[in-house]
Amino acid sequence: MTEEQARRALADCRERIDSVDRRILALLNERTRIVEEIGRIKQERSLPIYEPKREDEVFRNVTENNGGPLSAEAVKRVFERIIDEMRVVQRQKMERDS
Repeated sequence: MTEEQARRALADCRERIDSVDRRILALLNERTRIVEEIGRIKQERSLPIYEPKREDEVFRNVTENNGGPLSAEAVKRVFERIIDEMRVVQRQKMERDS
């Protein structure tokens, strides 16, 4: 592979990553809107934000459906972070709405 071919291949990969990142962002925002709805329901019913059993279900769902190449541990770490941020969103939404 020539230097120019390598440069073009890298540029192509980076464009594809940028496109994937935008799709991930759209899905995260869709998930956030659902989490806000869940927060409203929890607030109306005085339910806690933190539900360890539900989080375990989420982890089980994503790790069992993971086709790789990410390891199950890596997927769980990514979703731990997503869930942590979603808890923050719920908490902030509930504080604003109360």
